[in-house]
Amino acid sequence: MAKITYIEFGGTEHVVEVPNGLTVMEGARDNGIPGIEADCGGACACSTCHVYVAPDWVEKLPAKDDMEEDMLDFAYEPDAARSRLTCQIKVTDALDGLVVQMPEKQI
Repeated sequence: MAKITYIEFGGTEHVVEVPNGLTVMEGARDNGIPGIEADCGGACACSTCHVYVAPDWVEKLPAKDDMEEDMLDFAYEPDAARSRLTCQIKVTDALDGLVVQMPEKQI
């Protein structure tokens, strides 16, 4: 289980424990955290679970695959280094303390 901090665009923080094996997107969905819409349900077929990963976590996460890179092209104001789709980040103990920030909107 990992404690993950989700920060809404307006600054409201939500710190939740997410079980291993789920995705960061499922952790937000299961805990009613606003700002991650996840329209495709985690199939990496949209960009509505886009977040900005805290700078000190960028290198700690597994690399983006080609499909995630392609979908991030459709995200709102993607950042080449920090943008990720939360449906593609699997929770493990190594993610304990992860901090993600939601963009102003999801598209």
